[in-house]
Amino acid sequence: MAERFEIVEKALLSLLDDKKYTTLRDILVTMNPSDIAGLFDALEEQRIPVLYRLLPKELAAETFVEMEPDAQELLIKGFSDNELKEVLDELYVDDAADLVEEMPANVVKRILKHADPEMRKAINQILRYEDNSAGSIMTTEYVSLRPHMTVGEAILRIRRQGVDKETIYTCYVTDTSRKLLGMVTVKDLLLADDDDTPIQDIMITNVIFASTSTDQEEVARMLSKYNFLAMPVLDSESRMVGIVTFDDAMDVMEEEATEDIEMMAGMTPSEKPYLKNTPFELFRNRFPWLSMMMVSATFTGLIMTAFEDALAQVIALSAFIPMLMGTGGNSGSQSSVTVIRGLSLGELKFRDIGEVLWKELRTAVLCGLGLAVVCFAKIWLIDRMLFGNTEITLMVDLVVCCALCVTVIIAKAVGAVLPMVAKVLGADPAVMASPFITTIVDAVSLLVYFLFAKLILGL
Repeated sequence: MAERFEIVEKALLSLLDDKKYTTLRDILVTMNPSDIAGLFDALEEQRIPVLYRLLPKELAAETFVEMEPDAQELLIKGFSDNELKEVLDELYVDDAADLVEEMPANVVKRILKHADPEMRKAINQILRYEDNSAGSIMTTEYVSLRPHMTVGEAILRIRRQGVDKETIYTCYVTDTSRKLLGMVTVKDLLLADDDDTPIQDIMITNVIFASTSTDQEEVARMLSKYNFLAMPVLDSESRMVGIVTFDDAMDVMEEEATEDIEMMAGMTPSEKPYLKNTPFELFRNRFPWLSMMMVSATFTGLIMTAFEDALAQVIALSAFIPMLMGTGGNSGSQSSVTVIRGLSLGELKFRDIGEVLWKELRTAVLCGLGLAVVCFAKIWLIDRMLFGNTEITLMVDLVVCCALCVTVIIAKAVGAVLPMVAKVLGADPAVMASPFITTIVDAVSLLVYFLFAKLILGL
């Protein structure tokens, strides 16, 4: 699919180069707005307005929403007042609010100036809510029905109002003070026995909802869990103020997954796509973490210095330090990633820490013993017999294998517990993934290694 789109993209850009605008427009109107927005990424700045003005008004607005902020800003600066108003009139409120959040102050001022009063009020309402909350990603454009309406009246209302609403399949029943009473779907209305049936007779009254302060990630999980197309959002007084739709939830899940991956890799999350980041911005996101991990690695250096006499007596011990630290780090990362996933999906809570630890310890013992057996055979058969390293004695082999087994057990316990502790303390569990756990396990593995060396070899 990606290769096919790349071929289409090249053909369309070729038509733009040849100024075959009529043919290009005829093809563009058959395409999805997201695919059209992808074309703008390959264009030089001066050609973006040319391609955009080929689009019909409604398709242009839908494409505008899908474009990158840089391209949106460029177009807004080049729009006439009329063009800007046309685009804003076609945008849903939540998309307009997202646009305002992305743009610099001078562009925001112009956007709000040309938005109609109702949209301006709705945008300001959404922007008042805390970042990453349900209120900040909701739209105020939904179909509201009254309980005394008949099915026929409800369908007529949907026909009249639905054009301007983000979704019409799920409709919400409220009273005059916007208290949520229930919900009905278009399917319920179409399959009703009689057009004179009151809405209150067919509506679902046990409605699952989110509050404006609910975390956006929790809302996305709820939409996924219940297979909803939209979820109502209520304020602190239980009045309905908007809905979160499944497409917004998908965007949240993508953002959260990207953020977790970057934090697990030891980077400050970036809001821009990779190709839009400058080398300096990448440096700024990565350097603090790298410097912090570099300084924390001082502990491993101090431990090695403390046991340098033992290393001097049995030089062969130093050859297995990288393998020991690497295996410990990998073992801890395996457990932490599994636990972080469980926390993010709501499968695990802090109260499960005992069960998680017990399960990971049993798994760690099996992994540790298995790795110790493989390691023993590898050291004896390859390092000693094949490579002829006579400094590796049976006791040295035993030290390495015992240390490896214990290190794996400790690493998996640390990898399982730290993310859960971070969660209960209000920190992001992803921070406790590879960078921190690896640093902790490196220091612990060295301590275990040298303690076994002193115990078994008498150093």
